[in-house]
Amino acid sequence: MQTLSARDAKYNFGRLIDTARAEPVTVEKHGRAVVVVIAVEEYERLKAIESADSAKARGSIERQ
Repeated sequence: MQTLSARDAKYNFGRLIDTARAEPVTVEKHGRAVVVVIAVEEYERLKAIESADSAKARGSIERQ
């Protein structure tokens, strides 16, 4: 995972986007991680996993 300062992310936004399409990018402000930027495809994949886990949890609760 790459890391950029908030300043670098601001002034090199195109680079941030290109890098985030390949791998998550941590953006730091004052040396502290504040956000992680990910590609839309990765976000959708994570949401699908979350939805599947929620459905599985609901199913196990309903069976009790």
